Amino acid sequence: MTIRCGWCGTDPLYIAYHDEEWGVPVHDDRHLFEMLILEGAQAGLSWLTILRKREAYRRAFANFDAETVAAWSEPEVQRLLADGGIVRNRLKIESVIKNARGVLKIREEFGSLDAYLWGFVDHRPRQNAWRTLAEVPARTEQSDAMGKDLKRRGFNFVGSTICYAFMQAVGMVNDHVTSCCRYGEIRQQVQRESG
Repeated sequence: MTIRCGWCGTDPLYIAYHDEEWGVPVHDDRHLFEMLILEGAQAGLSWLTILRKREAYRRAFANFDAETVAAWSEPEVQRLLADGGIVRNRLKIESVIKNARGVLKIREEFGSLDAYLWGFVDHRPRQNAWRTLAEVPARTEQSDAMGKDLKRRGFNFVGSTICYAFMQAVGMVNDHVTSCCRYGEIRQQVQRESG
């Protein structure tokens, strides 16, 4: 029997996300932007709800192309508010546009969103060793710093808890519990890639 982190339950979509994506280091700017937006969209909702809407989000937000989304204004907000495939919350929708503009500024300053975000963990995935889900924190000093700096740069829906969930999702930290089938696999992948 395969042992997984208890949070992924039995839904096939959730299991696939856990087994194939969660905790795997990501360095692609588009994917990083997508995950930052989706984590913010989750605020007040379940992650499974967002996973089920993920393809609709990709269609609605130009496959998370920051340049395209950054140019949008009220007509696009109205279109998105009518899109039943996404979370139709004006503040969350407007934050995507605002955050896309922030991504463009970060790229100007740091060269890439990847270079900026991974700087909060010194460009190396942190390998934790939690035995139980109860040990896994909801936020850390690094997520506090990330959230504070993103807010300073005008981003929305980037509190410390959202940032830590993002860091877990994109592999900045390996927060699979040690008994999970993915814990060792990700740890070995990171060791191989770090040489």
